[in-house]
Amino acid sequence: MPVNSMRYTFVLLAPIASCLFALSTTAQDGSKMKFGKVSKEEFAVKRSEKDTGAHAIILSEIGSSIFESDGNDLRLVYKVHRRIKVMDKNGYNVATVLVPIYKSSSSEEKLLNLKAAAYNLENGEVVETKMESKNVFNDKQDKNLLVKKFTLPAVKEGTIIEYVYTISSPYYRHLRAWDFQGQYPRLWSEYSVAIPEYFDYMLIPQGYEPYVVKTKTFSRTTFTFRNESSGSTGPSNLVTVTPSVTTYKWALKDVPPINEESYITTIDNYVNRVEFQLSAYNWPGEPRKPVQSTWEELMKDLMKDEDLGGVLNANNGFLSDQVAELVKDAKTDKEKVQKIYTWVRDNYTCTDHSALWMDKSLKTVFNSKNGNVSDINMLLVAMLKKAGLFATPLLLSTRNNGYVYQFYPLYTHFNYVIAGVNLGEEYIKLDASRPLMGFGKLPAECYNGAARAMDDFASPVILGADSLKEQQFTSVMLGKIENGMISGTFMQRPTYFGSYKIRTKVKEESADEFFKQITKSYTGDIELENKSIEDLKELESPVMVKYDFKLPVGEGDVIYINPLLSEAYKSNPFKAMERKFPVEMNSVYDEVYSFNLDVPEGYVVDELPKSAMAKYNENEGQFQYLIQQTENHIQLRCRVKLNKANFDPEEYATLRDFYDLVVKKEAEQIVLKKKK
Repeated sequence: MPVNSMRYTFVLLAPIASCLFALSTTAQDGSKMKFGKVSKEEFAVKRSEKDTGAHAIILSEIGSSIFESDGNDLRLVYKVHRRIKVMDKNGYNVATVLVPIYKSSSSEEKLLNLKAAAYNLENGEVVETKMESKNVFNDKQDKNLLVKKFTLPAVKEGTIIEYVYTISSPYYRHLRAWDFQGQYPRLWSEYSVAIPEYFDYMLIPQGYEPYVVKTKTFSRTTFTFRNESSGSTGPSNLVTVTPSVTTYKWALKDVPPINEESYITTIDNYVNRVEFQLSAYNWPGEPRKPVQSTWEELMKDLMKDEDLGGVLNANNGFLSDQVAELVKDAKTDKEKVQKIYTWVRDNYTCTDHSALWMDKSLKTVFNSKNGNVSDINMLLVAMLKKAGLFATPLLLSTRNNGYVYQFYPLYTHFNYVIAGVNLGEEYIKLDASRPLMGFGKLPAECYNGAARAMDDFASPVILGADSLKEQQFTSVMLGKIENGMISGTFMQRPTYFGSYKIRTKVKEESADEFFKQITKSYTGDIELENKSIEDLKELESPVMVKYDFKLPVGEGDVIYINPLLSEAYKSNPFKAMERKFPVEMNSVYDEVYSFNLDVPEGYVVDELPKSAMAKYNENEGQFQYLIQQTENHIQLRCRVKLNKANFDPEEYATLRDFYDLVVKKEAEQIVLKKKK
């Protein structure tokens, strides 16, 4: 899997012979895996009935994090031992392993004791192929991240691979998380963490699978350190400490894989995982020292950071002339905001839409006319402030990046920066990194819970999908039949984000390509004429799609017409019989469809669908299918509306039933019969 570049604040403490601890590893329960001891029975492991498509199976994985002494200081030691069976060719990717190694200008983590081997069963015997050290490569990601990459040899279908490694880290803040679940099933997954009394960590668990081991034990341990007195020329003294230690252990057995599902922010929010955040130091003889224990403290730090808020502390005089030119004719503050936003949006190109930190200086961004999302929106904030407006950066996590843990400040969960402007009577949120985004509009992926303002109060700004209301209106009229083709007109005002996709399609390809896509959405060889997309440049509003069409219906005695045409739900988006995760739509939506048909000359209505109405959980949604015939005219109004975007797992069955009804009803057809 790819390794995401993450920024860490690396903290190195001075030698601490006066306040040290040590841990000894504890015996592993639930697994007797030893490196190199692969049994013939393990080659017989098969896919379970629930995971018949698994391309690989993790037979066992054991991780631990402990603290050790190097004689002078403490090291955080992370160990991994993993054994995996490759089931078919699509599982070969497990043989390539990426190990992130973090570093700073003065120190770095070290990868130690790496061993890896592949095992194949040949003529009834287990044959081992060891990986050579020359197969380990460095892949530098950025100034704080180096990825060690290795690929195991002799891998084919049925191969078992195994690797172990240790990472020795000087960064106490980087107590590694552990995923008990992922793309492939796991027969055993175990992680233990031993924390001495000198550290407080926040434990952040998530997931739905039950633990077979979940323990918390207490003990003491002994470590010895060299205490070299300042100015001493004699031998160093030995210092022994015996701190108390809390050891946590978790294990899961027969863990199913976790795969993407429809209508979900990211499945990563629901992987069985445990994370840690250093919250305080408890050095002997000193008062407890919190580590960014509040959002306010975190934001104060970020406001000073030279790659983020620090750029707003400078005068930034190079912006003065451009800002003055932009706002010289503005009559209100809102007009100033609009002019500055539009200029930045229309003149700058975003190179990366997932970034918390700036890649360039503000002046370089201004002159180069490009940058990542943080570069561009920090420039926007700086220009708004230069115009005398009260603007702040807003930090958030996009839907595909996962939720931000609101109860403790974890800046590593943020991956996006937008601008917020307080005009007193109105608060405007802006993203200038999207050239087709209207003023005051944000991409749908930004609606993922609370953003945080980079101000003294770390003010939360709620961006919930339930607050985003999307509407779509469609009107279809059918007319006469000639040569087996029925003619009609189609008009649609899509949702705002549907319109954004249309604008993007037209800009990147063409309007013709967009209409080709529409042609493919119909059953049969439809002919489109008088095609148009209105309001493409009115970025604050939805577009209007219009076209005339001719649809083949045949010339037989009986004609079948689905009044929903291509707009019907063809299948239930919720196919699974059960679901452990919430349903998370990206907005509240309301789809209204109207249909009018004048019964063609020479035909009569033989069958007409019946009207139907259904409510979802009383007032949380509704489905209307109202159809009537008045003489030779048929009129239909169909509406699917949900009043909330997020549904708990307990609501899944009823939501699935609701869409079953929608799909079934929208598949019904009008039957026309030739007069005799």
